Amino acid sequence: MKVCIHRGSNEIGGSCIEIESQGKRIILDIGLPLDSDYADVPLPLVSGFINPDDSLLGVLISHPHMDHYGLASKISTDVTFMIGISARRILEIADLFLPHGVTFKNTIDLKNRSPIHLGPFTLTPFLMDHSAYDAYSVLVEASGKRLFYSGDFRAHGRKGKLFDQLISNPPQDIDVLLMEGTTIGRSDSDISYPSEDDLEKEFVELMFNCKGMVLVWCSGQNIDRLVTVFRACLKTERQFIVDMYTASILRATHNPKVPQAEWDRVKVYLPKIQKRSIIKKKLFDLSDSFKSSRIFPEQLAGVASKSVMLFRPSIINELEEAKCLDQAELIYSLWPGYLEDDQYEWLKNHLKRLNIPVTHCHTSGHSSVKDLKRLTNALKPKMLVPVHTLERDHFQDLFENVVIRDDGQIWEVA
Repeated sequence: MKVCIHRGSNEIGGSCIEIESQGKRIILDIGLPLDSDYADVPLPLVSGFINPDDSLLGVLISHPHMDHYGLASKISTDVTFMIGISARRILEIADLFLPHGVTFKNTIDLKNRSPIHLGPFTLTPFLMDHSAYDAYSVLVEASGKRLFYSGDFRAHGRKGKLFDQLISNPPQDIDVLLMEGTTIGRSDSDISYPSEDDLEKEFVELMFNCKGMVLVWCSGQNIDRLVTVFRACLKTERQFIVDMYTASILRATHNPKVPQAEWDRVKVYLPKIQKRSIIKKKLFDLSDSFKSSRIFPEQLAGVASKSVMLFRPSIINELEEAKCLDQAELIYSLWPGYLEDDQYEWLKNHLKRLNIPVTHCHTSGHSSVKDLKRLTNALKPKMLVPVHTLERDHFQDLFENVVIRDDGQIWEVA
């Protein structure tokens, strides 16, 4: 078994790993690097991405975050992709609303602990807790060697039991562990992060104390967080207003425990920017499917004090026009670094002019160092190779059997 990390050995995002055995190859993730423009990023030099090559058996997408799937639409549609069923549906919905979603032509479904046999490879996916829905780690077996790719994971979300199940009954005899280290080097990485239940309590308190509309700025694909917000809405007797894109993402999960547009206390708002997408792509059947749950701009002011609305910077002007922001408050539920970026200086000034206070209420989508250690202690890899990290040199201070590999370096699993 030979491995080449094309991208991700010393950065967060842009993940792409090639594994070869007996003349056949698979790819783990094909991500867009963070803070990169889609048009300017070339595909890694992998045979079969553009022109046919029978030795390329498939590309596995560990989860539906751009830094793991973002270049997939540049690959030939004849290539086979392995991806979770719900993750595939989520990306197909994103393709309808966003500039760089993706719809796959040839797919193999990832299912928890259900092996996939491709040529000399056996791939066993392990469903994991992560801020992305339907996220997987994967065990790759070939030529008598066993490689475990962590993907992105955590243990403090609503699916934390999945991580506990993995470390209580881990795969044995792991030759190589490719493990993410997103949080390594951060000031808070040595402590346990708040759980979604912890956040729910904070949301409830903030909602109780707000006299106007509560605006929540979080990812429409962070299903755990949307569940947290909805549960807090129920406890504070508020309705949850989501945009049509998010309502479509929730529907795509096919999960009866996840809030849906048809539920009591859920309403669907169609922002102007999404309305333009629907008209341009003639998605009228999709729009009509939410007809019974719609709420319109002229109705927002009357229900503001009893509502929580999913927020996007692009809708601030239309909310102001709807006169629904009197005594409103914004809960920012994303990584704090995004809001500190200069691109949002205009928004912060706008919120200040409207007298809308901002409260940060968030937890990491990635594992703490404590849980990274729990994984390595359970798997006991003969070799640990850092990926998806800015602090790979710090791995040797925390873990055993660490070996640094560079982007583009081809190495053999001993």
